[in-house]
Amino acid sequence: MNSGWDPVVYDVTDKNLADLQLLRKLITGDHPVVVLRGLLEKEKLNDGLARINELYENAKVTPYVNGSLTLIGTFLVKYLHDVDQYFAAAKEADERAAAAGLDLAAYVRNKLRTVLGLNSFEVASEPDGRRYASSNVRICKNSIDTPLHNDNIMRDGAGHNIVLADLKHQLSCVVCLQGPKEGGELSIYRKPWEPADEVYKISAGLGYELGVVEGRDHCQFRPQSGDVYLLNPTNHHAVERVYGHDRITLGFFFGFFNDQLKDGVTWV
Repeated sequence: MNSGWDPVVYDVTDKNLADLQLLRKLITGDHPVVVLRGLLEKEKLNDGLARINELYENAKVTPYVNGSLTLIGTFLVKYLHDVDQYFAAAKEADERAAAAGLDLAAYVRNKLRTVLGLNSFEVASEPDGRRYASSNVRICKNSIDTPLHNDNIMRDGAGHNIVLADLKHQLSCVVCLQGPKEGGELSIYRKPWEPADEVYKISAGLGYELGVVEGRDHCQFRPQSGDVYLLNPTNHHAVERVYGHDRITLGFFFGFFNDQLKDGVTWV
């Protein structure tokens, strides 16, 4: 089911949108995906991919009963049981990226701040100065998919004494560094998570059964190398099975503490 719920594509080559409505429409579900083409120059893309290749030996595979996740870097939800361990891992990951000369997350963050007309757009930190990880790199290998899931730090962070639990809105930014030969589409549904969805949770696995999104508007988007795209990860979404060479993306979450959407913070 689609009903005209399609990706919205902007060419931002040498121009700024200064339009927060596109963020609002991601939040409300009016837009499934916002694609910003021309935000990342080809030279910067190629440089980022080359530097990421140097970090491949640091990639970690997390197996699940229904799939696996290959990641360079870290992610907060894995460490919510011990946030001190997360902040140590975040510091190590960002230092390793800096040592490899990988500054792509900061570059994209600064470009987004300008293109969207934000007042500020910085990596989140705790009042004591501990800094969240700036980004991670996800590698979907041949014959691998990412099951249906959702990301919601306001839900997952509740009770863990972290500033991100107080966010009002969460969105996601993904930079496609290398698209697969076939497959690898983002599948997103017009269905934000709600507590009743937990009956569809896959036991001991990753994500949810497809019944949770039955009858909902559905959008598929296959990113091209160089695309920067934004989505609302609190909606159920998945990555379809990849065929051919790896699907490589750099990404980070971003959020806002109020409805003005002028001052954003990022993390993974």
